[in-house]
Amino acid sequence: MKKSRVIQAGMLLLVCSTAIAQAAKPEEPRTVAQIMDRSVKGVEGEFVPAAEAMPEDKFSYAPTNGEFKGVRTFAQQVKHVAAVNYLVAASILGEKSPVDTGGENGPDSVKSKAEIVQFLKDSFAYVHKAVSAITEKNQAEPIKSPFGQGMTTRLGMATLIVGHCFDHYGQMVVYLRSNGIVPPASR
Repeated sequence: MKKSRVIQAGMLLLVCSTAIAQAAKPEEPRTVAQIMDRSVKGVEGEFVPAAEAMPEDKFSYAPTNGEFKGVRTFAQQVKHVAAVNYLVAASILGEKSPVDTGGENGPDSVKSKAEIVQFLKDSFAYVHKAVSAITEKNQAEPIKSPFGQGMTTRLGMATLIVGHCFDHYGQMVVYLRSNGIVPPASR
């Protein structure tokens, strides 16, 4: 009995000292690209499952009760975010978008739930490519804004993606809950 308590105390001491040593060890510095990629991965992890949670027959849903006149449908919300993801990522990379985005609303040819969700997933893959190209050297260099005249920065555009996605995610949550669906992140 005494021997097992001594072993348990020794193991506890070993676990605690390992945890303290790891906590005292400074965290390896992260690059701007790694920090932004983690942020994009976070919003992607909530946004894509929310898009997938809405049944296809409800993709055309837009609220009508209250001050919702002229708002985007659920499908239009998802396509808009994907299109803006492409436009902003292309700006970060200094290249033309690899797909025709149809402006900020997404291409008219992308219609079914499967097509819209795939368009969204592909846009996030492109965003990951773009944020991985951000370096300490280029993060604050002026680049052409994808939204008309003016200049911006790669870091500014990367943070815009995250904020923009969460803005529309909030709207999609209202749409999901209005249809009796609990968003996956809230389950």
